[in-house]
Amino acid sequence: MTHLKAGDTAPNFEALDQDGNIIKLSDYKGKKLVLFFYPKASTPGCTAEACDLSDNYSRFTKQGYNILGVSADSQKRQSNFKNKYDFPYPLLADENKSVIEAFGVWGPKKFMGREYDGIHRTTFVIDENGKIEEVITKVKTKAHAEQILGS
Repeated sequence: MTHLKAGDTAPNFEALDQDGNIIKLSDYKGKKLVLFFYPKASTPGCTAEACDLSDNYSRFTKQGYNILGVSADSQKRQSNFKNKYDFPYPLLADENKSVIEAFGVWGPKKFMGREYDGIHRTTFVIDENGKIEEVITKVKTKAHAEQILGS
């Protein structure tokens, strides 16, 4: 779905997190970033994925990674999701889909025979210089940390 691949420069972005803070890609200059896009806060698959990343947060920080989640949910919905599960990382409320579209993860999907447009669950691993190291399109929601960090 996404046109971005390993070696590409990550698109610059700016969006509000669950608390109304402006978050930009440039905030992570000199740091590694796991940027994960998910369809909808508090749904089973998204909860499993976000909780797996949260449960392994110390492993990510030991390897120098920051984590940032993105969906088209409202700030209130993102805030409720973050607070309910006590996620240690921010969630972007990308309601106008500017970040989602910049990374090319919005498009046609099928679910139970129905076609609609939505967010394709995709994760981008971005290095300290803003280059994409890896694009994960086949996300294993219950074992996503393993996909990114290995065992």
